[in-house]
Amino acid sequence: MKLLDRARALPLPVGTIPVAVGLGLAGLMQYGFLVVAARALGTAKFAPLSVFWALLFVCGPGFFLPLEQETGRAIAARRVRGEGGRPVFMRAALLGGILAVVLIVVTLLAASPIDQHVFKGDGALLAGLIGGFAAYLCEFLARGALAGNARFGAYGVLLGGEGALRVLFAAALAVIGVKTAGPYGISLIVASFVAIALATVGRRGLLRPGPPAPWGEITHALGFLLIASVFTQLLLSVGAVAVQLLATPAQETAAGRFQLSRIVAYVPIFLFQAVQSALLPKLATLASGEKHREFQALLTRLLLLMAGLGAVAIVGFTLLGPAVTRLLFGHGFELSDLDFALLSASCIGFIFTQIFGYVLISLAEYRRVALGWTVGAVVFFVVTAVGSSLFLRVELGLLCGAIASAVVMAALLLPLLRERGTLETDLLISDLGGPPG
Repeated sequence: MKLLDRARALPLPVGTIPVAVGLGLAGLMQYGFLVVAARALGTAKFAPLSVFWALLFVCGPGFFLPLEQETGRAIAARRVRGEGGRPVFMRAALLGGILAVVLIVVTLLAASPIDQHVFKGDGALLAGLIGGFAAYLCEFLARGALAGNARFGAYGVLLGGEGALRVLFAAALAVIGVKTAGPYGISLIVASFVAIALATVGRRGLLRPGPPAPWGEITHALGFLLIASVFTQLLLSVGAVAVQLLATPAQETAAGRFQLSRIVAYVPIFLFQAVQSALLPKLATLASGEKHREFQALLTRLLLLMAGLGAVAIVGFTLLGPAVTRLLFGHGFELSDLDFALLSASCIGFIFTQIFGYVLISLAEYRRVALGWTVGAVVFFVVTAVGSSLFLRVELGLLCGAIASAVVMAALLLPLLRERGTLETDLLISDLGGPPG
């Protein structure tokens, strides 16, 4: 009971604890699903599912996460004013629906090469990808409505329930002896729809009527957020897709092995999510309050802490990564020590990029965030294209992309920090009566 009281007394933003619990459960369940599917399918049959997993995360959160962010922001602003959020939600649903239709049409037009070269002839995975666009549209709209109305318990149910259902469905498929990737991919989508229903059905007051919503109310910075989100998910998840497209017929297990080793090496990003849920509100509060010294002190402490932890993580995953992968997923999936060193280094690079990105977002510099992630994506494709060794070229592409994004964002951030530091110094001198004569 004392622990619960202390947890409630922590100076965290409202909703942090239930969202963090849901997020933590969802993250653990991702590993659970992959463990079950990898052991049930084996190295060769798991490869198409690993690519499906990667594409789902590029296209799902990549395209629809900004919709949640803007929907939640706009509904929350209306709630403060005592206005209903239904008009905002309907605008967001229309925009998201158009985006989902575009993605589905493009996928159908490219169905043959996707089916042949990406999913290796497993048509169920192609159908699952199309269904995934609809599932993520509904999920991120629901998350926006729940967050905007401060229904954080239901939000946590959606996050955690989706992950738990995915493991449950995968385990059921494994028990009955399913040995093809398609049903496991479909189960991911079914779990999403069931979790949405569990989190939203019967919850009243989410979409109260209100005054009409102009397009500007929901499209605030949406374009730059979309660019940043797509390229973020692309860099974090595209590795397995690149390996699958570059692999020779004799390397049919390569994509699955790469994906599972990357999942292990990227554990620090999963852990960082617990920090980032409270980081952006804290930075935004300091920025809006013009507490620039505290703002820069927080950033400095965070970067120094991440540098130390990052060095430990790189050494740890280099030494233990292969053994951990073998223990979790079975023999034959693990990559070499060098592969884990490069993957873990790129992971830490992306965490630094995310930190700089959140700082820029807290300063409302969405364009600079989009530019940083775009540069990283371009660098990834260039480095990967000129390489020769299958795993090495993709790993170097990820590492160089992470470094490029972090460097560009840091370079774009420094002038803003100097400007605000100078402004605070001027205000302090003014308050003291001006400079000495």
